[in-house]
Amino acid sequence: MLSRQSFSSLPGWSTNDPRAALAAFRRSCASLEKLAPAEAMGGAGYAGMVGNWRAACSAAPHAQSSAGSARAFFETWFTPVAVIAAQTSDGLFTGYYEPELAVSRVRHGPYQTPIYGLPKDLITAELGLFKPALAGQKISGRVVGKTFVPYATRGEIDAEGLEQAPILVYGSDPVQVFFLHIQGSGRARFDDGRFERIAYAGQNGRPYTPIGRALIAAGDIERADMSMQAIRAWLTAHPRAGRAMMERDQSFVFFKEEPIGDSALGPKGSEGVALTPGASLAVDEHLHPLGAPVYIATDAPVLHRLLVAQDTGGAIKGAVRGDVFWGFGSKAEATAGAMTAHGHMYVLLPKLVAARIDSRTRYGVAK
Repeated sequence: MLSRQSFSSLPGWSTNDPRAALAAFRRSCASLEKLAPAEAMGGAGYAGMVGNWRAACSAAPHAQSSAGSARAFFETWFTPVAVIAAQTSDGLFTGYYEPELAVSRVRHGPYQTPIYGLPKDLITAELGLFKPALAGQKISGRVVGKTFVPYATRGEIDAEGLEQAPILVYGSDPVQVFFLHIQGSGRARFDDGRFERIAYAGQNGRPYTPIGRALIAAGDIERADMSMQAIRAWLTAHPRAGRAMMERDQSFVFFKEEPIGDSALGPKGSEGVALTPGASLAVDEHLHPLGAPVYIATDAPVLHRLLVAQDTGGAIKGAVRGDVFWGFGSKAEATAGAMTAHGHMYVLLPKLVAARIDSRTRYGVAK
C-alpha cells in the first residue's frame, strides 16, 4: 500500500543532511533527460511519467547547498509516500560496497581464479515481448540445438570453465572473487600496481542464494554473529567446504573492464549513473522507479537517510527492501558487511503525482 505523508512525520527528517542525495538526484535527472516525457517512470506505475519529474529536475540547485537548503528543495517539490508491505510493518535494509581484489592478466602463482567477460552464447529474453503480462521480466540461457535451455550454474562453471566467455583477468583469492560476484562490481588492483574497475556486464540467469542462511542452518555461524565479514572468514578457513558452500549460489556474474573515472564515486548502477556512497539505494525495480528519492528510517543502528533509487540486485526483492551503497574501501566494507536493519521506507514523488495517490493505492496511481 502507498500512503501520503508529511515531511514532519518522517523520523529524523529535520536533522537529516540530504546534500549527497541531492547530488545523486541531479545525476539521475541527467539520465531522465534522455528519456521521452511520455515514458513511464518504471516500477509498478505509481510514479507517473518522466515528464512529471522534469520541473523538479530543472529546479534542483547545482551550486553546493547547505543541509537546510537541500531539505527545502525536496520539501518544495516533493511529497513523501510511505510504502507499506502487506506481510510486515517493517522492511529490511542491507548494505553493499565496491570491493578491491588483486588480479593479473596472466595465470600464475596465486592468480588462479578466472573472472569472465560476457559469454558469446548467453541469451537474455524479454518475456514481455512474448506475453504482455510478463513485461519487465527476463530469463537468460543458451540455445542447444533448437532448444533454449538454462545457462550453466556456478558449480558447473567452476568445474568445466566457459569456452564461450573471455577471461578478463585472474583473481588471487577465490573468496574475493565470490564477493565480487555478490557486490556486482569492484576495483581490480593489478600485479603491476595499476587499478581498473571490473563492472557488471550480465548474469547467467540462475537464482541468487544467500549462503549466510545455509551457514546458519548448518550451525557454522551463529545467527547473532552473522555478517559479511563472518562469511568471508569461514570461507577462507574452510577452502574445500567453502567452495561447495559458494556453489550453493547458482548465480554467476560476468564482467567488463572500465576506467575508474571519479574515484569518489562508485560504478554505474542499473539506472546507468555512477553510484554515490551513502546516497544511492538498490531497490526492486519491478515495484519502484529508478531515479526517485527514497527516505529510509531504520533501527540497528539508527539510520535516517535520504537516498536515490539508482540500482537493483538479485537479492533485492519486495516492496520495503533496500540495499544502501556505501562506497569503496575498508570503512565502506565494514559498514556494508554489518548492516542488517529494519525500518520504514518513503518514496518522494513530485507533488502533482503524489496528489493522485490515496490509501487504496497498491503500487499504482489511484484512478
